[in-house]
Amino acid sequence: MFLYEKILEYPINITKKDLRMASIIASQYGGPQGELGAAIRYLNQKATMPDDYGKALLNDIGTEELAHIEMISTMIYQLMKDATLEEIQEAGLESHYAEHGKGLYPTDANGVPFTVAYFATTGDPLADIAEDMA
Repeated sequence: MFLYEKILEYPINITKKDLRMASIIASQYGGPQGELGAAIRYLNQKATMPDDYGKALLNDIGTEELAHIEMISTMIYQLMKDATLEEIQEAGLESHYAEHGKGLYPTDANGVPFTVAYFATTGDPLADIAEDMA
């Protein structure tokens, strides 16, 4: 179903640490309008799509969102790499560090964990597509 080429869709090479930016980008990773929710949304909704074209389209979009997750997680990792505990505290990320160390964990910029409540699947293809566009 998937072909994984073991390279990022777009090369990412961030060499300057910036914990504030990592915190902001975290919302695009696991926040309410983030890529994780989008990927799950599209891949789930394809199951109830009544035609093969719609299923294929949602599968392609969901797969693309997975590539976005990979790029965003790489950016966050590179922005936080080599950060000291003092820098983590100064950036207000000490609670994240206490729970996850420097590991990636899907949250919004406020540290609220990802939840499936961020997306809806109604079983009605038109309602789902309208929600996707919103």
